[in-house]
Amino acid sequence: MTAAAVAGAQVGTLLDPATIRRRCANILAAADAGEARHFRVDRGRVAAAADRVARVTRRRYPDLAIPYHSRWRHFEAGGVDRAAALARALAGRDAAACARARIDLAVISVLLDAGAGAAWRYVEPETGQSFMRSEGLGVASFRAFMAGAFSAHADDPLRVDAAALRDVDAASLARVFQASDINPLVGLDGRAALLRRLGGALATKRQAFGALARPGGLFDTLTAGARTTLSATALLQTLLDALSGIWLAGNTQDGVALGDTWRHPRAGGDGATAGWVPFHKLSQWLAYSLFEPFEWAGVTIAGGDALTGLPEYRNGGLLLDTGVLTLVDAAAARAPLAVGSETVVEWRALTVALLDDVAAQVRQRLARPDLPLACVLEGGTWAAGRELAQELRGGDPPLAIASDGTVF
Repeated sequence: MTAAAVAGAQVGTLLDPATIRRRCANILAAADAGEARHFRVDRGRVAAAADRVARVTRRRYPDLAIPYHSRWRHFEAGGVDRAAALARALAGRDAAACARARIDLAVISVLLDAGAGAAWRYVEPETGQSFMRSEGLGVASFRAFMAGAFSAHADDPLRVDAAALRDVDAASLARVFQASDINPLVGLDGRAALLRRLGGALATKRQAFGALARPGGLFDTLTAGARTTLSATALLQTLLDALSGIWLAGNTQDGVALGDTWRHPRAGGDGATAGWVPFHKLSQWLAYSLFEPFEWAGVTIAGGDALTGLPEYRNGGLLLDTGVLTLVDAAAARAPLAVGSETVVEWRALTVALLDDVAAQVRQRLARPDLPLACVLEGGTWAAGRELAQELRGGDPPLAIASDGTVF
């Protein structure tokens, strides 16, 4: 094997969800031993977190028919079945064409789903309802998609095209999201740049997106040969490979952009990737959000639990607010922290590792031993974290993160 091949294989380990779990487990082991720099772990409080999650889950889904934690839940905000509206608009198209449109929507909406900030609101013209945070971003991006904001084809608005994304800027996104000086949305410039980079990836990564140069081309790529089963790991790795060029190039190995991958002294590993801990939060969120479009088209997603819990501020906040995690230095909560800071990387790694423990106890409480992790998150950890944040701080997360709109 050549040196280049060896380097490529090493970088490839950072695209494997198993590596996410291993590296995060290494950091949890250090915290358990009292050797982490920023957080202490109280395993005895995991039960309290699981109790809270189980209660929230039973209240939200009394019949325990819990869907996946995905972008499609945000399209239901305010009790409006927007997915049904999309289905009506797609009436007459075959299953593959419908899947392409739904994948287009999910990809564009997820990539616009980093934190909105506490001050921003979106008023949906069609219903008059007002939404904030993830629901607001979801509803706003849904309505923009339905209006053809991301399509270069006036006769086919329900698509996302490389050509249309090329011209996205902060001003055009501000119009989509009703953002202004009096209704500020965090990270507009970062989101616009991300969509332009997505447009570039769609145009150049033809092995993934095909001649269509649209996210929905993934359906044809991943179901080639009439395949009817797709592993969640293969889906994630395809996304990570196809979209590697859209992430900011600050974290790279051998010229490959690593995306949401950061250094931590306790990450472990060996070779070129030693000391790096991957998270791929938005990519995993996107993978979860693509389960349904593939399944609706008759493709079974296998091995969904190979993906991890999402290391974002609701899940991480659940652990802080229930006392599973405490800051070594309480002053760290007072000022915005950089995404790549050791404090934030440690928090996120501990969140990934401990969510598996919380999920195991939630399954016991619900008597649902086979409940997928994506459903535990939906039931769930994310909702419980949000409720605690509302009770304790009016909705603000326990730590302030300086985000460019592409990670949180």
